[in-house]
Amino acid sequence: MSINKALVARRFAKAGQSYVEHAVVQKQISAQLFKYLQTYCPQSLGSVLEIGCGSGNLTHLLQSHFQVEQLFLNDLYDDVEQHFSNFKSPLNLPFIKGRPKVDWLIGDIEQLVLPQCLDAVISSSALQWMMDLPALLQRIQVALNPHGYFGFSTFGPDNLTEIKQLTGQGLNYIGLESLKRQLEQQGFEILLIQQDHKQIYFDHPKLVLQHLKATGVTATAKSHRWTKQSLQQFYSDYQQFYDEQGFSLTYHPIYVIARRIA
Repeated sequence: MSINKALVARRFAKAGQSYVEHAVVQKQISAQLFKYLQTYCPQSLGSVLEIGCGSGNLTHLLQSHFQVEQLFLNDLYDDVEQHFSNFKSPLNLPFIKGRPKVDWLIGDIEQLVLPQCLDAVISSSALQWMMDLPALLQRIQVALNPHGYFGFSTFGPDNLTEIKQLTGQGLNYIGLESLKRQLEQQGFEILLIQQDHKQIYFDHPKLVLQHLKATGVTATAKSHRWTKQSLQQFYSDYQQFYDEQGFSLTYHPIYVIARRIA
């Protein structure tokens, strides 16, 4: 499907504060990705680009436990900077010698000029929004130093499957094998590729929709307009996804740690 990046930016900007509270799964995914980064990447890095830094879940973990000299932070909208006010004050962590120099890259990463000679590119729960992922992978490969790291999470085909089944709305997610193939074609060595399925549960289908709105995910639904009748039908149809824990919503994260082949 075609993705309206301006609409995506508006929806995520509108959900800016609620995202921090409601994006529980995205926070868990950032934490898991960070553990993989710790396992595979050196603790000292020169320059790092983060694509889709959002509310800073991954960013704050990175700068608390890695020594980074230069940090380029990208997202679609200016207001994202509100989540990084504490970057201006030093942390009381003895193993951090200094704070990274932070530069903002606001805008669509597919249209921006990437910084070069990067030691790492990282991204959590953002690359599923790309219109031409292979083209971006190629540009990231060029931007990285030889043996530079590319660590990210994205979402697989089962992501929000309940919503897609009932409304037909959703992104065209890429599967693990296809993603692996694309990375290898662009000159990356795969160090780790894992996938997971996470279910979260709600007491009513209405709360599912509120959760999606609060996390900005409704950016895909530009042509979907709810009426009283269609909402009631949605609530009725959603009964099929009910079990003893409640009404389920599925997330399908895929984690990748790759390295540029020299």
